[in-house]
Amino acid sequence: MTGQPLAVPGILSAEQIAHTGRFIASQQSADGAIPWFTGSHLDPWDHVESAMGLSVSGHHGAALAAYDYLARAQRRDGSWPMVTRGAHVEDAAADTNQCLYIATGVWHHYLVTGDADVVARYWPTIERAVGFASGAVLGSGALAWAVSAVGQVQDFALVTGNASAAQSLECAVSIAERLGHDRPAWRALSEGIHDALRVLPTAFADRDRFSMDWYYPILCGSIRGDAGRARMDASWDRFVWPERGCRCVEDQPWITAAETAELVAALDALGEYDRAATMFADIQFLRDEESGGYWTGRNIPQGVHYPVEQTSWSAAAVLFAADALTQTTGGADLFRDANSARPSSAARSASKGGENVDGLAYSSTIRPFAHPSMEGEVR
Repeated sequence: MTGQPLAVPGILSAEQIAHTGRFIASQQSADGAIPWFTGSHLDPWDHVESAMGLSVSGHHGAALAAYDYLARAQRRDGSWPMVTRGAHVEDAAADTNQCLYIATGVWHHYLVTGDADVVARYWPTIERAVGFASGAVLGSGALAWAVSAVGQVQDFALVTGNASAAQSLECAVSIAERLGHDRPAWRALSEGIHDALRVLPTAFADRDRFSMDWYYPILCGSIRGDAGRARMDASWDRFVWPERGCRCVEDQPWITAAETAELVAALDALGEYDRAATMFADIQFLRDEESGGYWTGRNIPQGVHYPVEQTSWSAAAVLFAADALTQTTGGADLFRDANSARPSSAARSASKGGENVDGLAYSSTIRPFAHPSMEGEVR
């Protein structure tokens, strides 16, 4: 931890970073909810992502308000609706990865602030969330993507969602240990997911066109070292647009801020620091200096922003990437340490204190990684 305000020299100043933090805070509702943008819908994963952006940028009270919102909104079975808009539930099904992500968010907030009371405050919520997700394990060891509103477990798994879920389970284990609890079943579930991602590709839906399925197993620690670098290099030209960033979908000319920022963090976790810094600089063309936010994406040949929105979670992803590159806050090692099996590393960190454009179908209510095929529904 540097002890200095978060900034990326030569790319983003401390004031620009602070402006982005204020942008995220401006999207938050009075009840603590953080929709994609003011007036839009909310899903639990992107809500947590945005709360983590608030933690990184020093809006600690607002971040806790976001987690308080989730604690109040959690259903009896430990889940949350997949999509809500204000007080209205638009999709009552539950995404297992979305439900687990609160553990990552709370652990990250603890690493950033050193506030041990936070992990105790949200422990009951996290324990119920893990209990819910644990009931959706498939025979492969992977987590089913979702559970329908009537309790039917979907019989397929997603690469990106499972990679994120495995890391969330690690964070849940770290929280449990910090509170003096032993949860070997949670640890085993995380390890089983990591193993499936490494050696059982047929256990997951084929969504190879989506860039997140490429880099998320790297980002969340399932595949690292030489294997991670080989995976990164093998698909680099498929997804990376030189001097622009990362495509959301291989066969579409659409560069997105969040995917690019997450790719930066994945590169950083591999030790590819120069490539990560270059990618971080490239994506700044999506920054709106007036608002402090980031456009979700841009269709490069057409020269138009698509969708025409600035999302809270896109801004948050950029802040994570900035922190990873500069090692500024106590949460900077969150992705470097994923699946590291080094408890002392986490402790050390804590001590630091559909529309269609050019044929691209894009869900206006669910991020691509959260949806199995972008064409079906939970039954």
